Amino acid sequence: MLKTSLEIGTRFVPPRGLRVCLLSLLCAMAALAQNVPPELEKRLADLDKATKAAQMAGDNAWMLTSAALVLMMTGPGLALFYGGLVRRKNVLSTMMHSFILMAVVTMLWAVVGYSIAFAAGTPFFGDLRYLFLRGVGAAPNADYGATIPQTTYMVYQLMFAIITPALISGAFAERMKFSAMLLFTTLWSLIVYFPMAHMVWGKGGLFNASLGGKIPAFDFAGGTVVHITSGVSALICALYLGKRVGYPDESMRPHNLVLSTVGACLLWVGWFGFNAGSAVSAGSLASSAFVATHFGAAAAALGWMFAEWIHLGKPSMLGGISGCVAGLVAITPASGFVQPFPAILIGASAGVVCFLMVTAVKKKFNYDDALDAFGVHGIGGTLGAILTGVFATKEINDVYSGKPMGLIDGNPGQVLNQAAAVGVSWVLAIVGTLIILKVCDLIVGVRASEADELGGLDLSMHGEEGYTLEA
Repeated sequence: MLKTSLEIGTRFVPPRGLRVCLLSLLCAMAALAQNVPPELEKRLADLDKATKAAQMAGDNAWMLTSAALVLMMTGPGLALFYGGLVRRKNVLSTMMHSFILMAVVTMLWAVVGYSIAFAAGTPFFGDLRYLFLRGVGAAPNADYGATIPQTTYMVYQLMFAIITPALISGAFAERMKFSAMLLFTTLWSLIVYFPMAHMVWGKGGLFNASLGGKIPAFDFAGGTVVHITSGVSALICALYLGKRVGYPDESMRPHNLVLSTVGACLLWVGWFGFNAGSAVSAGSLASSAFVATHFGAAAAALGWMFAEWIHLGKPSMLGGISGCVAGLVAITPASGFVQPFPAILIGASAGVVCFLMVTAVKKKFNYDDALDAFGVHGIGGTLGAILTGVFATKEINDVYSGKPMGLIDGNPGQVLNQAAAVGVSWVLAIVGTLIILKVCDLIVGVRASEADELGGLDLSMHGEEGYTLEA
């Protein structure tokens, strides 16, 4: 009877006797549940409590580790990477940019930055409920991380706020006064970074896809918030300050590619905390972001290297590490939304496109972006943000509860949302940076004197040298 019913596609109805037995069993189970011995009920409650505590401990350990990895990206990672790319007379002043922002941005974040970025408020700014970190403690904030203390989430996001303005320093390296750098990055964090972080990641932010954004855009770990804002601001800084003395006629080759290679490798490792940590838990989404990050970086390193090999005749170490960073930048917004092979496509595309930007395009327009912050971060971040809208899939991160995510999922409108977020990032970075530079120029002056620049900023700004050969 059962086989016949299934074959003809009719609904199978159990025999009356079986239905009576099932009903009796359910009644017995219900009665047993109402008469659970107190001792057993307590043990079940304790087990549930212990399970939740174990999950919180595991997630918290991963997030603290990720926070440390992201901080390592600034110092020593970015400090070494940028430090090796400048001339010997500017190595300490360049590394100083990364180091001092670990202190400066931390103070800003504690006073007001976290509140502007992550307190609920308008679509553009958070309110001041977390001013001086008031109310940020051991209890989780379910909007951002239900299984970790809010303190952990706060300090994890702080590490993003630290590295972002440090990236800009690659454009104005070797020619901006240290006092101007401090004032610029302080104002830039307040006016550009904190509001942009709220718009993309904060509750009720304009582009927050999971917490009430009016234009839901995907940015898993900072393509718009970190890389577009810093990269575009870097271009504005390079144009405003003008070219370094002697550029492009004099040789301004990196003084120590060994330092830069070590720095790039540290960035690659630290980026796992940057992207996989953005899952805010130690689950499968973190694993997916980890894999996408690694594959994207590898593909970009190869893409840049082969493009350089074809174009210039030789593959270089500088090209390899630059390609790796370009891939890490591009995969950042997509890392928690795409499968491995789309991650490879995004990385390979970034390697080739960013190579063309820092060679052909930069040469054509003849601007002095000293360490190619715009070509790598601005363009790589823009490319990655748009391609996130193409390749995002609910199989990795079901933000829309079963509905199509990106273009390949059947939602072409997501590309438009991504473009809107990219456009706002560009406009905010351009306008905000221009205003801030004007203010800084009026107050302290932004450009080092020609004599200071020729002598090197290590001595003129800090009174010390990176290499004392006589010692």
